[in-house]
Order: sequence, then structure tokens, then C-alpha cells
Amino acid sequence: VSVRPCVLMASIIRRGGQNVNVAGTRVFLQILRKNKAWLLPHLRVQHVGEVNWRALADAGFKGCIFDKDNTITAPYAMEAAPGGVEEGLVRCMEAFEGQVAVLSNSAGLKQFDPDGKEAEAIERALGIPVLRHAKKKPDGERQEVEEHFNCKVEQLVMVGDRLLTDMVYGNRLGMLTIMPEPITTQGEPVTVKWSRALERRLHRRYCRKGIQPLAHPLIADASMLESFKLQGGGK
Repeated sequence: VSVRPCVLMASIIRRGGQNVNVAGTRVFLQILRKNKAWLLPHLRVQHVGEVNWRALADAGFKGCIFDKDNTITAPYAMEAAPGGVEEGLVRCMEAFEGQVAVLSNSAGLKQFDPDGKEAEAIERALGIPVLRHAKKKPDGERQEVEEHFNCKVEQLVMVGDRLLTDMVYGNRLGMLTIMPEPITTQGEPVTVKWSRALERRLHRRYCRKGIQPLAHPLIADASMLESFKLQGGGK
């Protein structure tokens, strides 16, 4: 195991204090030791408007889970980001017939939102259910997701801008994982900036080593993955 990523993670933990994601730290160590492919998204896009949601539904996927901040909204905002993000979210809702939800590490999380008021506010603003859960991403159980969507977790898509939380969560449970670029990095806490730097470093290293994303039962090959991106990059 390389010392440098561990040193950077230790710095993040010290600066993060009580806000540090303990589950994320534990899973991070598992990635370094053996589960490197957990870190790798199946597909990368500029924003959710670039995703061909209809093609995903036709391939057998039944629903989608979105991270919130910097995936479908600007950080701490309550409305979908305008333009391609908002349009992509609408098309996703149509393709999956409303089988869409938000999974946040704050809203709906028992530790920070025990009465669900923050989750309810997001639901009113976005018109999308917010999953109630007891564990922070990348931790979590497939049962709670399967019960909400009434399908196997392998039939779900996980979309988020963070490798060590969103992508690892989805890959651990067996979902198809899609990573858009963050909507904006302005005003991010220093711990988030450091975490992104660590994620990028590990991602580059694993790609150089030839590590591939996890195989998925609904995906035949890489060309099929590319069919899930809209020609022209969406609007």
C-alpha cells in the first residue's frame, strides 16, 4: 500500500473532525488493499443531461439513485441546476416512470436528519423521493434500496460526482455507476477539495495499471456502455 494516499487521508480525517465519514475511511482502506475496482465508474459524463436514459431503461434498468449536491443541484441549493442537468433529470424520470430517488449523506440520514425535515424539504423542491437511511455512503445495505424500488439492486443506476462515496457505494452493491463532473467546486470545504485530489490520484493510478470497472450482468461490453451516452453530448 502506498504511503502517500494514506497520509493524505489522515490529513483529511484530522481536518474533518466530527464530520469525517468513518465508513468512508474504512472502505478506503479496503480499496487500497484489494477492492480497487470499487473506485471506478462504469461511465463518465459531463452532466446528467448527457446520459441516454431511454437506452438504459431498454437495457433492463428499472430506476436511478442520484447524489444531490454537485450532481443534480449546486451545493446546498434546493433546485435542479438549469440547462442540461435539469433536462436530463426530467428525461430520467420519464424513462424510469418516476422510479428515481435521491440518496444524500445529510438529508434523510438518521444521524443528521432524524425527523426527516430536510429530506421532506428536498422532496417538495425537486419532486423526487429522498431515501431515508442509517448509514453514510459508501456504506449501506442493498435491502433498503431493493425494498424502495421493488427490484434487484443490479437493475439500478447510481449517479454521483464523488468516487469514494457515490461510485464506491454503487459498485459495492452491484449497481451500474455513472459519474458526472461536479456542477461547481466553488466554495467547497478544504476537506472536500483534498478528498477530490485523493480520488483523482487513485483513479489515475488504477487506470494506468489497467484495472477495469467491475463487470455488470446487464452490460455486454464497452460499446454497450458508450450507447448510454447521447450523441452530441446532450443539451
